[in-house]
Amino acid sequence: MVPLLLVLLLALILFGAGFALKALWWIAVIVLVVWLLGFVMRSAGAGGRRGRWYRW
Repeated sequence: MVPLLLVLLLALILFGAGFALKALWWIAVIVLVVWLLGFVMRSAGAGGRRGRWYRW
């Protein structure tokens, strides 16, 4: 009984980690797209004046 519970617990932990990693990948892709859009819009706009669009 105990080995079965350990296997189920391990499967649950691995499933949760896999879901979290997939969610983090989607968040990273969204942040990258927003950053690229801001970079392109800032360098193409503002009357030809180039500058930073972020405050890092």
